[in-house]
Amino acid sequence: MSVIFLLLTVSTLVAGVFLLGFIWAVSRGQYDDDRSPAVRILLDDRVGPIQPSTDNEQP
Repeated sequence: MSVIFLLLTVSTLVAGVFLLGFIWAVSRGQYDDDRSPAVRILLDDRVGPIQPSTDNEQP
C-alpha cells in the first residue's frame, strides 16, 4: 500500500513540473508564432495575375 502512495506522490510531482514548464513557456511567448515556417509555404504572397509559362510552346 505504501508503494501506491509513493507512486501517487512522484506522479503528482512530475505533473506539477510539467505544468510549471508549460506555464513558463507560455509566459515567455513560445506559442505566439501563428505563422510557423511549416505553414508559410501554404500561403500565397504573389501580387497580380499569374503569367502563363512559355516552356510549352508548340512549333
